[in-house]
Amino acid sequence: MVKQYLIFLGFIIFAFTPLQTVNAESISIVQEHYVTTEDIVRDILSPIIDKRLIKEYGLDASTWVWERIDRITYNDNYSYDVAVRVHIPSNDKYNLVKLRIFPFCDSEKSKELKCNQGLNIEIVEYKHISP
Repeated sequence: MVKQYLIFLGFIIFAFTPLQTVNAESISIVQEHYVTTEDIVRDILSPIIDKRLIKEYGLDASTWVWERIDRITYNDNYSYDVAVRVHIPSNDKYNLVKLRIFPFCDSEKSKELKCNQGLNIEIVEYKHISP
């Protein structure tokens, strides 16, 4: 009986003891990169704004500068209006681009609205403003 217990104990020790070990290397390089919500919004909206500015000013507008987000408004139809102020240094022009963002419909709130769309972004308003 003791022999059976010793065999069983030996099998358990063999089964749960790792046969190979891996040593982890410590990485001393620390990436100091901080991302804000505005950076994420900028990455999503920049291609759409870029197309509109190139259409308006030609290739001179390909080096435009994101100034800031003026306002974000939530609409009743589960969409957001984002007003962005941009600057085109080559022409020294300032523009206000208002975009409507329809996010993915994967939450319980959007299911109540019978929403079945993916991410959709459209330009609602485009204004030339003075500096």
